[in-house]
Amino acid sequence: QLVESGGGLVQAGGSLRLSCVASGRTFSSYSMSWFRQAPGEERTFVATSSWSGSRTEYEDSVKGRFTISRDNTKNTVFLQMNSLKPEDTAIYYCAARYASNPHYAFSASYEFWGQGTQVTVSS
Repeated sequence: QLVESGGGLVQAGGSLRLSCVASGRTFSSYSMSWFRQAPGEERTFVATSSWSGSRTEYEDSVKGRFTISRDNTKNTVFLQMNSLKPEDTAIYYCAARYASNPHYAFSASYEFWGQGTQVTVSS
C-alpha cells in the first residue's frame, strides 16, 4: 500500500513537499516514481528514482524545479517541488515498479499506486 501526503494550495512560485509512505511490503528493491493527472488529461510521468536513489529521471517541464528522493529505512519517497507554476496543478500519484523494468515513464509499468494527493497552484 502506498499513501501520499503533503499536497495543498500554494501560490505560484511557492514550494510543496510530497511524501509517499509504503506499507505492507519492503519497497527498497522497487523503483519509485511520481505521476500526475490534471483534470481532463491523462496521467503523466513526473519523476522516478532507482531503488538506491542513485539514479533519477525527470519529465522535462519539472527539471531543475522538482527533486525526487527516498529513504528506504522509512519506506518513504519524497517529491520536493519548488518554483511551482499553475500548470503544475494536478493530482499527484506515487507508484512502484519492479527495479528490473526500465520503462519508467509508462504507467502500465507500475504494480502499485497510491490514492493521490491534490496539488493546486494559484496564479
